[in-house]
Amino acid sequence: MQIRTPLTVITGPLGSGKTTLLRHILETVPKKIAILMNEFGEIAIDAKIIQGKNVQMADLGGGCVCCSLLGEFEAAMDEIIDSVDPEHIIVETTGVAEPDALVFDIQESLPKVRLDGVVTVIDADSLVKYPFVGHTTQIQIEAADIILLNKIDLISEKELEVVEDKLHSINETTSILRSYRGKVDLDLLFGIDRNRVQAPPHHVHQPEFESFIYKTPAIISRPCFEEFADSLETNVYRAKGFVRFSDGIYLFNFVAGRWDLESFEQEATELVFIGKQVKERKLEIIERLKICEQ
Repeated sequence: MQIRTPLTVITGPLGSGKTTLLRHILETVPKKIAILMNEFGEIAIDAKIIQGKNVQMADLGGGCVCCSLLGEFEAAMDEIIDSVDPEHIIVETTGVAEPDALVFDIQESLPKVRLDGVVTVIDADSLVKYPFVGHTTQIQIEAADIILLNKIDLISEKELEVVEDKLHSINETTSILRSYRGKVDLDLLFGIDRNRVQAPPHHVHQPEFESFIYKTPAIISRPCFEEFADSLETNVYRAKGFVRFSDGIYLFNFVAGRWDLESFEQEATELVFIGKQVKERKLEIIERLKICEQ
């Protein structure tokens, strides 16, 4: 009898910290891990961030792994098992994915793997600032065996309790783990051995977000860029990528009005902007960035 490879699905809203969690996993777990990533946006920023000697990347490209790429997902899974023979597989979905269709497909169509568990990453601070839980986020919470409540350093203990009550009102059986920058005891995330059976999904996924990219070989003025980041409009929910300043390349992360920069080895500036009706502001945003080019 063939041993089925355990598979963990990591899901959660845009900017919640899924890639940060993956980086923590790769720095901590000595196993041979295969990662399949599905990104929202035209360039694979997250795939360039994730690196590791025991990691085999299979980038599924743009689209939504929960529906339009199911066939490609199955082919990628077969190829990665046959060629790499990983000890564990992790699938990170795009932040706009509804994971119930993906979970059903894993159960029904992938005999070489067994679903170990679904981990949903939630940004605690964003849930305080924007307490309304949209349709996609609700499905991500409902699907979770474990909720990783991330960025807990940004809110108070009282606010944390309110957030946890809200999450349990949506999924009363899930375990909630608090974390800062994705740091968590990974023994709690693996070996869940999920025994819930996912019913066939009946929804039609209609992403409410859109994206565009900005690339340039030019050096960017750091003060100008920081002023730009401070003034990003609220319709830009998520921005990420690499920025080339005079002193090197930096990884840029922006979500819900917060942003940071981290020194990173990369070649040139390339950024993805994601939001509701964000393409309506594309020309304006790019013009503001061009002003920062040196």
